[in-house]
Amino acid sequence: MANKKTPTNTLTRDLCDLAAPTGNIYETVVILAKRANQIAIAEKKELTKKLEDFKNDSNAIEEVFENREQIEISKYYERQPKPSLVAIEEFQEGDISYRMARQDEE
Repeated sequence: MANKKTPTNTLTRDLCDLAAPTGNIYETVVILAKRANQIAIAEKKELTKKLEDFKNDSNAIEEVFENREQIEISKYYERQPKPSLVAIEEFQEGDISYRMARQDEE
């Protein structure tokens, strides 16, 4: 999902530049929030699917053991850029398509 150019840290951004495509910063924020939520849900599904392979059916706490591969998978996802940063990068690159809900004229 993440582009190689996507930063893993928060960057200061010019609000005017960010709002330019929509003409309204609030509309831009809504678009980014919805896209970030989509990305977060997709990543969570992907991680859950990968970790299901390690699911232990035993209920005994004493039998729980660390699995190195499971730890590596978890660390990989922790190192990924946050969904909001990915959404901003996609928006600035023009990779997000959006449309405004049609308002009924009175």
